[in-house]
Amino acid sequence: MPKTIADLIEYRFGLPSEAGRDKPADGELAAILNHRTHRRYTDQPISEELMQQVLAAGLSAPAKSDLQQASIVRIENPELRTQIAALLPSMPWIAQAPRFLIVCGDSRRIRRVCELRNIPFANDHLDAFFNATTDAALVLQNLIRAASAVGLGTCPISVIRNFATRIAELLALPRYVFPLAGLCIGWPSREGFASMRVPMALTVHTDRYDDSNFVAEIDGYDQRRNARFAIPQSEWREVERFGKPALYSWSEDKARQYSVPERQDFGAFVRAQGFKLD
Repeated sequence: MPKTIADLIEYRFGLPSEAGRDKPADGELAAILNHRTHRRYTDQPISEELMQQVLAAGLSAPAKSDLQQASIVRIENPELRTQIAALLPSMPWIAQAPRFLIVCGDSRRIRRVCELRNIPFANDHLDAFFNATTDAALVLQNLIRAASAVGLGTCPISVIRNFATRIAELLALPRYVFPLAGLCIGWPSREGFASMRVPMALTVHTDRYDDSNFVAEIDGYDQRRNARFAIPQSEWREVERFGKPALYSWSEDKARQYSVPERQDFGAFVRAQGFKLD
């Protein structure tokens, strides 16, 4: 069991750390460092009162210029949930989770506010989409943190964007609203897996971006991550195309994942929703 914040940092990154060596592994910072995704849940329901608390906390996230460009669609109709789950049969937790939400970027509301006050909406360009995306992502993260704070587990589902047009049809999303991600919520039935992170040497920069040691850092990360949890051969991607490497590492897995075209129609969908991406 980790005793200090430094222990949690070491486990998250697989590298020694003295940051927080004198601080006990408890409180919000410890909970964030120890975050785990949960895909298996008990049958215990989540009360409406608790859901209202989680939703309120989620929507308390920071928002660009207080525009609040995010919306949440609660999927409560069993038939609708079944239709959404059928799009993603490899993710049975979508159907099994006690609660399922879809977090949306929402540029419709501010446009309606401008119309209501008879003031022109003069920022109809890429930044409008980007701002709504950012607001929705912040709400999604706040929902995850709020759920964790009360003992619930979550699993974000970004792959719903593979079916953005169908999801928009099922949810009757109007123009200027788009699905960012789904979110499974439930009481965890097991501990969950803490994913080791890429070293901060590659993700935290001082004064200027510097990845000059990229190859060595990725190789070291691959070795550390594989030593803790080797990806089972049954889960290797695109073996017929790329073969079986001596080390099927995180970088090998992610490179193969991105070798397969995905969401090539998402730009067209976003434009169909009314956004100008220039």
